[in-house]
Amino acid sequence: MPQTLTHDDSIPDGNPFDVFEAWFAEARASEPNDSNAMALATATPDGVPSVRMVLLKGHGPDGFVFYTNLQSRKGGELLANRQVALLFHWKSLRRQIRIEGAISEVTPAEADAYFASRNPESRLGSAASDQSRPLESREVYLDRVAALREVYPDGNVPRPAHWSGFRVTPVAIEFWADRAFRLHERRRFVRCDNQGWTSTLLYP
Repeated sequence: MPQTLTHDDSIPDGNPFDVFEAWFAEARASEPNDSNAMALATATPDGVPSVRMVLLKGHGPDGFVFYTNLQSRKGGELLANRQVALLFHWKSLRRQIRIEGAISEVTPAEADAYFASRNPESRLGSAASDQSRPLESREVYLDRVAALREVYPDGNVPRPAHWSGFRVTPVAIEFWADRAFRLHERRRFVRCDNQGWTSTLLYP
């Protein structure tokens, strides 16, 4: 028997941050790996795009936070063109969220606090990496990590000055939900000048 279709509008028309929090909570409970993984799209000043996966490390009404090496290709593009896009895709839930906005740097105190919370091996790895630059061999990188470990045997290497974070302040957030027969559901929220939000359903 064919599946019955309904007109149920299941993506709420309200505060997009509340919707994100509810969906993110479900993703943390269902995704087997890295429920906080998100694609980050950047572009050069000339508009040449680039995309890679990063991890969400903070979120709320003020935006979505991630951390990186400022001297990497990603960091250079972020500093040159502050308009970015994020994409969450949770395969287990058959949902995705697109976010568009501009970045601002987190405070040094925020970057210090997050860096100190990382696994010691991750801190050593970040401090030893010239991210995105040519590497002669993997052994060179591992030797640099080992040399730092001798200086900081507990792994408490200070946060490098070129390692920090960014906060994406969204101007648009779009929610997508898989539906039967590819009759998917999309709702797009757009920030108004008064900091409120308007939303509308979109054809899939």
